[in-house]
Amino acid sequence: MTGGGLIVGPGALGRMLAHALAGACPLMLVSRRDLPDRQTLTTPEGKTVTRRLPVTRLNALSPRDGPAFIHLTTKAHAAEAVAEALADRVPRATPLVLWQNGFDVQPRLTRRWPGPVLCASTTEGAYVIDDAAIVHAGHGKTVIGDLHGHHQTLAQALAALLTRVGLKAAAVNDIDIRLWQKLAVNAAINPLVALYEVPNGALREARFNTELTAVVAEITAILTAEGIAPPDGNGAAGWRRRIDQVIDATAGNRASMLQDVDARRPTERGAILAPLIERAEHHRLPCQTLVALDARLAEKEAALRSAG
Repeated sequence: MTGGGLIVGPGALGRMLAHALAGACPLMLVSRRDLPDRQTLTTPEGKTVTRRLPVTRLNALSPRDGPAFIHLTTKAHAAEAVAEALADRVPRATPLVLWQNGFDVQPRLTRRWPGPVLCASTTEGAYVIDDAAIVHAGHGKTVIGDLHGHHQTLAQALAALLTRVGLKAAAVNDIDIRLWQKLAVNAAINPLVALYEVPNGALREARFNTELTAVVAEITAILTAEGIAPPDGNGAAGWRRRIDQVIDATAGNRASMLQDVDARRPTERGAILAPLIERAEHHRLPCQTLVALDARLAEKEAALRSAG
């Protein structure tokens, strides 16, 4: 594996990365369960491609393996346990790339992982069909960086590799701000589509406007207190404009939290809503709408577990 990469967490994002990188460097998908090594991807243009993607189990990794990168593409709530299991199975200096939603595990793993840690924020869209097939639903852009502005050469090398294989990417020195900005968008869209079980585009309907407006107002106040502006400025109007742009651009997508509901998995509410609620409480700001969304998602998860 020297010079190649490990992709740990072969969901939609992990397998999309594997398909893209397969022709450029040696790689291995790492899973906690058996998966077919013949994997099919449907491109955003509708083309179907089948490739052999090597798959191994996490407990089969050997400390002698020396990947150039480890791409950790698990759900946020699993990331720390998986990283701990990896730590004894790869060289300590191996760079770790975190692809999780939210802004929860990234600071903790940046402190704890012995090698360099890069964070990635992406607008690439993908979803799972089954254990052997995924859909790359839409092209986007990925930004990569270290939370403290370190490891720029490493981030630039990875961004160049991803761009070369068709995933447009750039190295940035403000990834913390980019993660908060994406978190704001995810917090506005993901809980609502998961609770109502609708694609992103449904949020353009009038029936969702009151709830969406309330979410945006709370997010705006929290991130203003944190010194985080929307990508194009202008306070609440700027956040609403950005969120509406994402809803329009991903109208047919089933957001990651809705995919979790579909699969009866725990959602990433802890990674997406909890950081905002915690910062609201720190700044003594109202966050009743966010707290209510979190509680409703917890109830939905419990009901799905009971029904399953």
